[in-house]
Amino acid sequence: MSTPKITKQFVDKLPSPETGQVFYRDPVLKGFAVRVTAGSSKSFILEKRIDGKVKRITLGRYPEITVEQARKKAQEFLGEIATGTNPITKRQRHKVQSMTLWDVWQDYKAVKCDLKPRTYTQYEYYFNGELSDWKTKPFASINRDMVVKRHNQLKERLSPSFANNVMRVLSALHRFAQVQYEDDSGNSLFPANPVVRITQLKGWAKEPRRQTILKQHQLPIWYAAIKHLKFNTGAANDHVAADYFLFLLLSGLRRNEAATLTWNNVDFQEKTFYIPDTKNNTALTLPMSDLIEAILKYRLRFKTQDYVFSSRKAGYFANPKGAIERLRADSGIEVTMHDLRRTFITAAESLDISMFAIKQLVNHKSGSDVTGGYVIKNFERLREPMQRITDYFKTQCQIGANDFE
Repeated sequence: MSTPKITKQFVDKLPSPETGQVFYRDPVLKGFAVRVTAGSSKSFILEKRIDGKVKRITLGRYPEITVEQARKKAQEFLGEIATGTNPITKRQRHKVQSMTLWDVWQDYKAVKCDLKPRTYTQYEYYFNGELSDWKTKPFASINRDMVVKRHNQLKERLSPSFANNVMRVLSALHRFAQVQYEDDSGNSLFPANPVVRITQLKGWAKEPRRQTILKQHQLPIWYAAIKHLKFNTGAANDHVAADYFLFLLLSGLRRNEAATLTWNNVDFQEKTFYIPDTKNNTALTLPMSDLIEAILKYRLRFKTQDYVFSSRKAGYFANPKGAIERLRADSGIEVTMHDLRRTFITAAESLDISMFAIKQLVNHKSGSDVTGGYVIKNFERLREPMQRITDYFKTQCQIGANDFE
């Protein structure tokens, strides 16, 4: 039995199928149909061969859209198809062209769900800060000239590294958009990344690598200030901060890797500590030297929660800014927490410890070093070099034998 012309009366009387969906095709306007689902939803569609394939375009739901409105939309689409225009691609492009930078960022977060929380926080910091005036702009309107101009402004007003980082984040968002948003034929709806213009103009700011370390003659002065910080400042968390800073120097860990160390990842029987979440996403097990073991056992006396270096506010020791300032003021030495990691690596190299062992101790990837890929990581092999590095710092810092008893 053929379907009569689709009218309001006809659509109103259509029953819902028990399962799935049923199509009722209009005999007058070819390709025009109404779809009814088991959930009693009714919507108008247009079926037409486009670019050699039969495509189905949803025109709207009934009764939000009337039969007459749906029929008119179907006729408009058929007119576009007849003149060689793909209405699906046209609609996709229109939708994407209206997306703002903030819209793309929301999709980025939903898709890139395996990134570390700090990465999302850093990205959002830029979007709410130096790029806040672009948040509500159509993403497609952010062009090459705008990018170059903003990059130059940031270099002049803030710092070269900050300017570069902001643009790297924007470039990451564009690379995501290039593959995330495609038309019906698989072509990117954001084919051009405007940040590439900075590369083309050789405009990236030079970022001199920081080389600061604790020099040998500074080590006893710095450690004396550590002891003062631990026992004499009176600040609530300075006794934790002092042990944390020394632990960074002796372990070579990155600040967040050490700050988030938990007691369940400390094994006093094996004399190891385990870092599951690292910058390069490779879990790390390190042996304790005698002094690292002493520091950890000392902290165990004051255990109040899961984190070894705990803070009452943040749970773990996330931002010891005040303690750093007091340590600098007392020692007269300008040193960052990452400088302590560089000092560890420099000391290891000066002791003629093999580069493979140093890379494993600080969890650096071997990169293109093919031979390094065959070296099996074994924390027992690292125990001797770890102890040698500790012995060096014990001597240079003049750490007393009973400082952690």
